[in-house]
Amino acid sequence: MISDTQIDALATHLVRGLIARGSIKPKADEKELVACVVELMSANFETEAQIDDEAERMAAEQARKDPRLDVTRLRGMIRNRLAEKKGFTL
Repeated sequence: MISDTQIDALATHLVRGLIARGSIKPKADEKELVACVVELMSANFETEAQIDDEAERMAAEQARKDPRLDVTRLRGMIRNRLAEKKGFTL
């Protein structure tokens, strides 16, 4: 999992880069924009972690039922299906 410090640094880099390139013309203070991006990124990473946890749990459950299964492949397939159902892009 990515740390809050890393998320903050990434969000700051993103916002400053977009402003410097002229890609956006901010209508709010840079700190407010960074805070908004941090919030969005944190929510995104949290959703991804929840999907990963659910996929891990479901794959382990299926592996207990049938030990012949390739758990890594199954986990990936379940993860993709869960993300699709939630409308989440991995």
